Amino acid sequence: MNKSVLLRLAGAIALSSVLAGCAVAPSAPARPKLVVFLAVDGLPQRQVLAYRDQLAPDGFARFLDRGAWFAEAHYGHAVTATAPGHATMLTGAYPHRTGIINNEWRDAATGAAVYNTGDTSASYIGHKTRPLDGTSPRNLKVETVGDVLRRVDARSKVIAISGKDRGAILPGGKSGVAYMYMSETGQFASTTYYMQEHPAWVKAFHAARPADRFFKTEWRPLLPEAAYARSMPDNQPMYGPKGGKLPMMMGAPADDKPGLAYYSGLLASPFADTLALEFARAAIAGEQLGRDDAPDILAVSLSGHDYVNHRWSAESRISHDHTLQLDRLFQAFFRDLDAMVGPDNYLVVLTADHGFMPAPEYSQAQGQAAGRLSAGTMLARVNAELERRFGAPKLAPFISASTALVLDRKAIAEKQLNFDEVAEAARASLLAEPAIAAAYTRRELASGSRAGAPFFGQMRNTWHQEVSGDVQFALKPLWMTTSSSNYLTTHGSPHPYDTHVPILVYGPRWVKPGRIDTRVEVADIAPTIARVLGVPAPAAAQGRPLPLAAP
Repeated sequence: MNKSVLLRLAGAIALSSVLAGCAVAPSAPARPKLVVFLAVDGLPQRQVLAYRDQLAPDGFARFLDRGAWFAEAHYGHAVTATAPGHATMLTGAYPHRTGIINNEWRDAATGAAVYNTGDTSASYIGHKTRPLDGTSPRNLKVETVGDVLRRVDARSKVIAISGKDRGAILPGGKSGVAYMYMSETGQFASTTYYMQEHPAWVKAFHAARPADRFFKTEWRPLLPEAAYARSMPDNQPMYGPKGGKLPMMMGAPADDKPGLAYYSGLLASPFADTLALEFARAAIAGEQLGRDDAPDILAVSLSGHDYVNHRWSAESRISHDHTLQLDRLFQAFFRDLDAMVGPDNYLVVLTADHGFMPAPEYSQAQGQAAGRLSAGTMLARVNAELERRFGAPKLAPFISASTALVLDRKAIAEKQLNFDEVAEAARASLLAEPAIAAAYTRRELASGSRAGAPFFGQMRNTWHQEVSGDVQFALKPLWMTTSSSNYLTTHGSPHPYDTHVPILVYGPRWVKPGRIDTRVEVADIAPTIARVLGVPAPAAAQGRPLPLAAP
């Protein structure tokens, strides 16, 4: 008996033993051959519904009109950023279990920067790798539903694709394969964590240089000017000297060929998302996804909307049009999925890693209290208060993960101070800041002693004992720190504009269509996919299967 037959036989035996222990009804439909998991980076639920009358017949409308969608889907953690969100999606676990507390944080002992998917032992294939580049899931402390699926049946494949490293690596888990967009070349690359050389289908995709065709192409609005009247007009003063308007040229006028500025510029447009979905089509064909009785998972995270919203805000005409562009891209992708996999052979789930805060200037114009806080200035005030009280300078040397003070344990010990007293004093100093909504100490978060206090549950879900800082804090609504990469606006808070995201599901054989008003959380997605695939939920999952009615 050859090796291939033995592998298939072993997979079938393992699968049958697992299914025997799972609560799958005898009348349940066959499992999907392919689960397509879609994430739109930075897409608030409010944007999906705000333009519903302008959607194409089979993009987002496939979910809203013929699928199941959840009107109240939220994140249950406080730091609503790209890495924590993507880590939660297919693990079903929050940062206090995944260990992915933000996109970046600081090592508490050394102060060294830590990147969520950083791993200096792995490098990009065919591309330069910098020390803090994302190259592996080493920092992810839990398994994904894809890891469970491949443990049950090694024939199953998990492929993850994104414009960002973290958007591919974290949903891909420990045993999948991740490909991420390289802004130096416009290509998608994997890393040596997964393989030493790209497969032939990847090389063939890049040989055609698909990213180059957008050079000197204009991003033009899909609809007439009047259709965007509900959104903020172009070239607002808040956009700064570079402005922002459509049409928008890809590539600088003086450039004579594509280069770094052009390829990286594609990310804040519909064109990098176009490339990601084209690469996904190539993966389906090249990896033969959905072609046998071993189900596969294809995870695609589209990054463009996050770049657009950071630069121009979700309230802008540019973001409005980008949402419609995504809608048309999905319509074309679904049409090709029908042809390549079969309309009754795949399940699609769509969500986002976080929502978005309106720009402070926009909120202020609406008469709302909003603003920007200098994190460095706030830290200096906290340290001044701690020095006044305890007689030691800089007892809080830095902020980690943008949301937590880290205390100097060595200095506290040398001064023979009580650590908890210093932490409580730091907390009190933070709460005296006009932009701070809540703050909790390590002792409070570890013990759960302030259960029921404002944002405590979300902040405790965010705080990881081994990775996080010593005094976790959250800003008031419509406030952001000036350390947020000089963005016009951002995300990362426990407030509804950041936590409220779409959860949309389509698969007529498995899901009854309709709007569902029950509050659910993104952590519920992984157990749901596991149930549909007939495998156990990931071991650390905290979510429950979504309340989807059978067809």
